[in-house]
Amino acid sequence: MSRVLGIDVGGTKVAIGVSGSDGPELSARVRLDTGPGTLARALAAARSLDGSPAAVGFSTCGVIRDGVVRLAPNVPGWEGLELPRLLREEYGAVPVAIDNDVNAAAAAELRWGALRGVSTGVYVNLGTGLAAALVVDGRVVPGAHGAAGEIGYLQVTPGEPAFADGRVPLEERVSGGALAARGTALLGRPTTAAELLAEAGARELVEEALRTLAMNVANLCVMLDPERLVVGGGMMGAADLIMPRLAAEVARAVPFPPELRPARFADDAPLLGALALARAELA
Repeated sequence: MSRVLGIDVGGTKVAIGVSGSDGPELSARVRLDTGPGTLARALAAARSLDGSPAAVGFSTCGVIRDGVVRLAPNVPGWEGLELPRLLREEYGAVPVAIDNDVNAAAAAELRWGALRGVSTGVYVNLGTGLAAALVVDGRVVPGAHGAAGEIGYLQVTPGEPAFADGRVPLEERVSGGALAARGTALLGRPTTAAELLAEAGARELVEEALRTLAMNVANLCVMLDPERLVVGGGMMGAADLIMPRLAAEVARAVPFPPELRPARFADDAPLLGALALARAELA
């Protein structure tokens, strides 16, 4: 089978992999830190893994709008980057598919994981940031501007500072990055989201965040009426704490509750999604 190349650029790392099968197995991979010259370093590393892939999938933080990356201020040089043009220059006639990291993760779950065979579904990513992917007719819905599922921008209270004010209201309350920051302030020492979720002294903060998260996930299910809700991302290391809260609120608030499942793929989901995008281009 033809080899495909996947590249995933996230907020803190770049993951690159090659696959010669229609499955989530990698024949080679490399990881880099994000920073100055991220794209040039990523493309150089990709060339060293496979200089002639049959197709390329590219997963990126932010979204692509009017040929540039938007909503990605945390990666130096990424906001406003003409990513589609630069990838065309790098790969020429080789098919290249680009999507945001959460949509890519959902593509991996659709092709090989917990969303396989689902027509209408929701994938929620609980990581450093917070976002969702919406699946309709077995495909990830991009939205009119490529920003469908950017639930981090949902308001929690009416009239609070929002996108126009440079804020991301829901993400600032319940994402892994937000919990780490709030936990550090509460406990007076550097704290990760995983540590905070297990910290007895932060129980009130954690319960508030989980209630807010569960309410918004249930609202999302009311809106789309999915048959399955899949939850992934780095915070799922605390799945035993998170999943029962989501299940209870979805059962309580959604007229026709979807089946709830953890994602099959965790840390590598966007990279595997990039490979799934590449496979779809070949098909």
